[in-house]
Amino acid sequence: QVQLVESGGGEVQPGGSLTLTCAANGTIFDVRSMDWYRRAPGNQRTLIASCTVSGTTIYADSVKGRFTISGDFAKREVYLQMNSLIPEDTAVYYCFLRGSLYREYPNTRDYWGRGTQVTVSS
Repeated sequence: QVQLVESGGGEVQPGGSLTLTCAANGTIFDVRSMDWYRRAPGNQRTLIASCTVSGTTIYADSVKGRFTISGDFAKREVYLQMNSLIPEDTAVYYCFLRGSLYREYPNTRDYWGRGTQVTVSS
């Protein structure tokens, strides 16, 4: 069984910074990508940053230039450095992993973390 555990959320003032960490527990044979999503109150969950095993990263326009995603695929961990936070960044942040179990390779499965709350408020 694979579980994703997020940490690093909390409350911060506008202009502040936070770093989120996601660690995958369990045995994943092959990780294709590790991403961060968020769901703000009243909104759907949306992709904000993605990191593939080849090193490709993409960002939502709303966070480009302020957030940085990085991954250590050997350790099965992904990080999200969030700078210049604004109240609109308030949301539950979710980690996502797409990868293969050994016996199912190359078919992939999707895994989600339970989320960590980030609140930006003065």
